[in-house]
Amino acid sequence: MILSKTDLTALLEAKHASPHSVLGMHPVTYRRSLSVVARAFLRGATACEVVELDAPVPTAHPMTQLAPEGVFEGVIARRKSVFRYQLRATYANGEIRQFFDPYCFLPTLSGQDLYLFNEGNEHRAFDKLGAHVRNLGGVIGVSFAVWAPAAARVSVVGNFNHWDGRCHPMRSLGASGVWELFIPGLGEGELYKFELRDQRGHVRLKTDPYGTYFEGPPNNAAIVFNPNKFTWTDAAWLERRRSQAHRPDRPMSIYEVHCGSWRRKPEDANRPLTYRELAVQLADYAVEMGFTHIEVMPLAEHPFDGSWGYQVTGFFAPTHRFGTPEDFAWFVDYLHSRGLGVILDWVPAHFPRDSFALAEFDGTHLYEHADPRQGAHMDWGTLIFNYGRNEVRCFLIANALAWLERYHLDGLRVDAVASMLYLDYSRREGQWVPNQYGGRENLEAIDFLRKVNDLVHHYHPGVMMIAEESTSFAGVSKPTREGGLGFDYKWNMGWMNDTLRYFAKEPIVRRHHHNDLTFGMLYQYAEHFITVFSHDEVVHGKASMLFKMGAWHIAEKAANLRALYAHTWMWPGKKLLFMGSEFGQSREWAHDGSLDWHLCQYLDHEGIRLLVRDLNRLYTSEPVLSRNDYNPQGFRWLTCHDADANLIAFLRSDPAEEVLFAVVCHFGGAQRDYRIGVPRQGFWREIVNTNSQYYGGSGLGNDGGRGTENVERDGFAQSIVVKLPPLSAFVFKWSGGQ
Repeated sequence: MILSKTDLTALLEAKHASPHSVLGMHPVTYRRSLSVVARAFLRGATACEVVELDAPVPTAHPMTQLAPEGVFEGVIARRKSVFRYQLRATYANGEIRQFFDPYCFLPTLSGQDLYLFNEGNEHRAFDKLGAHVRNLGGVIGVSFAVWAPAAARVSVVGNFNHWDGRCHPMRSLGASGVWELFIPGLGEGELYKFELRDQRGHVRLKTDPYGTYFEGPPNNAAIVFNPNKFTWTDAAWLERRRSQAHRPDRPMSIYEVHCGSWRRKPEDANRPLTYRELAVQLADYAVEMGFTHIEVMPLAEHPFDGSWGYQVTGFFAPTHRFGTPEDFAWFVDYLHSRGLGVILDWVPAHFPRDSFALAEFDGTHLYEHADPRQGAHMDWGTLIFNYGRNEVRCFLIANALAWLERYHLDGLRVDAVASMLYLDYSRREGQWVPNQYGGRENLEAIDFLRKVNDLVHHYHPGVMMIAEESTSFAGVSKPTREGGLGFDYKWNMGWMNDTLRYFAKEPIVRRHHHNDLTFGMLYQYAEHFITVFSHDEVVHGKASMLFKMGAWHIAEKAANLRALYAHTWMWPGKKLLFMGSEFGQSREWAHDGSLDWHLCQYLDHEGIRLLVRDLNRLYTSEPVLSRNDYNPQGFRWLTCHDADANLIAFLRSDPAEEVLFAVVCHFGGAQRDYRIGVPRQGFWREIVNTNSQYYGGSGLGNDGGRGTENVERDGFAQSIVVKLPPLSAFVFKWSGGQ
């Protein structure tokens, strides 16, 4: 036996840190002559031979069994160099298998790959780490690579080796911290994990951080899957997207969807729709409703349904719940074919503590900060990424780019940006660590956000980066070259909170809260805002959008909501509405059941839905609205001071005021006639009346429009008198002469 007892023991106890130095074929000096030695660990084998593939005559060289567990060694004397071979193993049941030896292949990662990864500049780390089917010199197999710099030993385990860490220990690629192994003969569909032994001797079973597909809980194994095999049909869509890059003047009305609860199949155990089923039904509905984009809540793999996808364990994998990654690609491709963009909710702010995933991955705080004042999220019980670590930054940037490249997504909505920007986010004094300048800003996270936004725009022009950011941090949607964070859009959380606070009041007391309606215009053009009513507003006891309204009766609540939506759609900024809110669902959203579609048989609910449809059509068909969403010259108040009347009126127009829309919102409980000053003489045609009988109102309105009178009002030489029923909003379009 040439193998030392130390090496043999290390192999048998799965403790060998350098398996390629002993397994496989190696030159040796044997009995004073150059020879080669081959070794293998083959669990369950009773005999093994080395089969020389390129010999003139098929030649098999016997190996000696060194341990009953399956360690074999064979010396082939008087051979000056290693040669191409396979192993032929015989098992106790008489089965004979012949296969290539995993330990005869060179590393699949280059020194340049590893250098870029360690420097944080390998933007395609998703092509390098993880599991990939590869062809190495005509041999098909799967290459595995994982970053675990503090591990003492790493093995690939799966059904193919009985989950035995002794069978396929990986090679450490030096100071890079990356471990690698190519296993010939494996292919798509194999389940696997990484078994790591840490420096304290503890063994950890971890899923692949770069895994592309996972089985469901409780096993959570990764599945070898090629996410690039789908045949796309959306080339024309992608070309249009590229040609329209950097154009925030396009209309954008987003329908936010939770895939598991938009609609279910009660006839089939109330299961959620698959990606393919959902694509067809959702596209039909969204197109009919006039939405331009679908935003799906997080779809990266997660073990707990109740997290809604925000506690991610498989950052590169569409969740198994609704189908395969190929099915998800079909979902996006189909929506593109129907003219709908797709935005994914992306979660780089934190990750859960599940022991099988990223937490303490190699026995150290690898992806998270070691100091809980920096690495523990106080609100959600999760862990915070160490954005200052090159390989972690590389992981997250590659993750964003992988979703866009593999699945052709049109945007990423970045979750919880505020929690990333501030070191003291949701922390009391003494619970956080200041930055190097003594401030509260998380400089590493800010640098990461700027870099990921720039790289997304570089590699995928036309893709949108959208920030959910709830503070007054400056320049969120400014380009990085101007000192901003580089996002394209920011959710307008301030306007949303103020407006909903106002509408929660009963009309009789709203005059005391008029500032909630008007304050938002002071900062409206500081960012590229999206006006949002998202899923966060209809859960955890906050009530549905309908039941937020300050009224006692459903009809009055519906009237309030219709008026609110008309105000929202005519206010500057892009739009986002969470599913179910468009028809005034009564109960709060529940992630484990379908929306209450049966409510649409009642006009109080169906009327809200029809209004949202018509508001979308108005917004998308009148370019002056979207083109001036971020132009302060496209907005001016007509009246904003009459708190006692619970009334505001404003103008939406082009800068030259050639196309004019007058919006009059009356949120009081009494009917009134009201004179509004307007900038042009002529006829102002009524194009939206939220009190229309068609929408469930009383029908009282302005008989198709109002002509101006030469009566000064609000600083204008002419005005119109509008009839305002309670809890209503009207849109008038100037149509020229009387």
